[in-house]
Amino acid sequence: MLTAAYLAAAAAAALHVFIFYLESFAWTTRARKVFGTTEQEAANTKEMAFNQGFYNLFLAIIAAVGIALHNHALIYAGTGSMLAAALVLALTSPDKRGAAAKQGVFPLLSVLLLALS
Repeated sequence: MLTAAYLAAAAAAALHVFIFYLESFAWTTRARKVFGTTEQEAANTKEMAFNQGFYNLFLAIIAAVGIALHNHALIYAGTGSMLAAALVLALTSPDKRGAAAKQGVFPLLSVLLLALS
């Protein structure tokens, strides 16, 4: 079960690295389709998205370092924060619940499996 928890945490980290790329480097191009923004909305929120992307990268790094060091506290910190962010998104933006579910499924699995192991 511990291996499954680590794999779920690794998948969550990988997804958040991809989100980092979208938000920090592809916000006005590829990410527009993914996030459903117009050219003007993307231009107006580019700085915010750049910062948000690094937030996602740092969460991924925390989880990855936790996996590498077999440090459950770091894995919980990284994936727990990812899960909390997904819950906030789902609760505050009902139209983005699908995205929140995609963002939160691997962190949820990691937290649950880690707790059960």
